[in-house]
Amino acid sequence: MARKKEFDEDAVLHKAMLLFWEQGYEKTSMQELVSHMGIHKGSMYDTFGDKHSLYVKSLKRYSEMLEQSVKRGMADTRSAKEAIRLLFEMAIQQQEEFPGGCFVVNTAVELANYDSETRDWVHLKWASTEQLIRDLIVEGQQSGEFSKTLNAEGLSYCFINALIGLRVMVKTISDREKLRQIIEMNMSVLE
Repeated sequence: MARKKEFDEDAVLHKAMLLFWEQGYEKTSMQELVSHMGIHKGSMYDTFGDKHSLYVKSLKRYSEMLEQSVKRGMADTRSAKEAIRLLFEMAIQQQEEFPGGCFVVNTAVELANYDSETRDWVHLKWASTEQLIRDLIVEGQQSGEFSKTLNAEGLSYCFINALIGLRVMVKTISDREKLRQIIEMNMSVLE
């Protein structure tokens, strides 16, 4: 007969996510995970699988949190331009709240060269954000906010590149005015 879990699976996964986010995959040992999560090693394996599986689940949990945050923020925007700016501003805000940087970007930098599962997942997340940006540009063109001569697809590539770059820069640059100037320069392309 299977034993009843004596822990909140979501809360424990959140703890693992925070540890992986702070330290990365390679620097996080199984012992640190078990200790940080507050569960037995056997319970961890039974519930989440091996370290890699737990990492992927943590990454997905982070992504869900980020997507919810974006949706909440987008609900308050009044224009396509404001929504695009929000994506950039959130990169700075997230760093102020969670100094570990973007967990997706951290994963790309740490694991993409040798872990095809996480590389493919990161590409999927970036493609999703790129599509969101493209849709916002088209929406702005249809509403008359942006020129119809703008290349929505090309700009979405440019903006996802700028957004990823900004997410890397916020980890090392404390000059928020410089970061905001970077946002302004990117946004000026839409005028």
